[in-house]
Amino acid sequence: MQLNDTIVVTGGAGFIGSNFVLDWLAGSGGRVVNLDLLTYAGNPANLAALTGDARHVLVRGDICDPELVGSLFREHRPRAIVHFAAESHVDRSIVGPEAFLRTNIHGTFVLLEQAKQYWSDLDEESRRDFRFLHVSTDEVYGTLGPDDPAFSETTPYAPNSPYAASKAASDHLVRAYHHTFGLPVLTTNCSNNYGPYQFPEKLIPLMILNALEGKPLPVYGDGANVRDWLFVKDHCSAIRAVLERGRVGESYNIGGNSERKNLDVVGAICDLVDELRQDAAMGSRRKLITFVKDRPGHDRRYAIDASKVGRELGWNPAENFEDGLRRTVRWYLENMDWVEGVRTGAYLKWMEQNYSERLS
Repeated sequence: MQLNDTIVVTGGAGFIGSNFVLDWLAGSGGRVVNLDLLTYAGNPANLAALTGDARHVLVRGDICDPELVGSLFREHRPRAIVHFAAESHVDRSIVGPEAFLRTNIHGTFVLLEQAKQYWSDLDEESRRDFRFLHVSTDEVYGTLGPDDPAFSETTPYAPNSPYAASKAASDHLVRAYHHTFGLPVLTTNCSNNYGPYQFPEKLIPLMILNALEGKPLPVYGDGANVRDWLFVKDHCSAIRAVLERGRVGESYNIGGNSERKNLDVVGAICDLVDELRQDAAMGSRRKLITFVKDRPGHDRRYAIDASKVGRELGWNPAENFEDGLRRTVRWYLENMDWVEGVRTGAYLKWMEQNYSERLS
């Protein structure tokens, strides 16, 4: 069996996945078979620009379904699998961890098992060219003190949330399938992403929309938790680089070189919304900042050392945080139809469940 110039993307209707699919096809990449279960965070509207584009095939399905996954591989003969599909919200993993174990661990196992069978049937040249790229998170490394060095690819795993533990388990499975079976895998561990199409339960879009509407801006604890922020378009370019030039079996940390305290991020959002949607009656939106009860086990600091991907593959983030945040705020303000389309009853129920007690 020989390969086509096709890739299979899992979770390609979600935030990062849809940005990757759009970026891939805009860059004249080959055909994309997009497998997504279209749960609350998977949104076909993210891919509206591809309507009628024969290079994009959206398949609604579950990565935990081995018959479906195997049939897609055999039918489309992809040269690579790019695996984004995951439950990814820490707060949701605290309330309901089982879904995270199913999707992130068992789903990854199913993909690996079906990929191994598919890869084993390829001719020798195609076996050399095939890649399985697993997209993971810096949260597998745990938390850092204020003066600790940033996470590198050799930092021991120490996940502190059910979400992080499920992603750590999936990382280990990917590594094991390479070392045991020879499957040509690559793993990327990224820092916090932001940008267009992010579901508005996450910090940056939630704060943009609440600030716009004059609602409280709930900041966990003292707001001093630190994250490294990566513009989603930069993440997409890094994945391309790893897929094209990464060494088989290796992991690559991807970061934005933009450590910020959560409180500083929220303040910057307030200032941008004030500038772009002036409201004299509301005044400064910083007054909407409301400190709420912290979530259990909240990691204090993440930071990524991305020197390996820069040194080996020549990748560095192109977007600084200030410009990327401005682009993001402007996108949400100019795409309120998309926002209202994802603010379903399920979204409102989650916001009530997660924030009502904290705000009270």
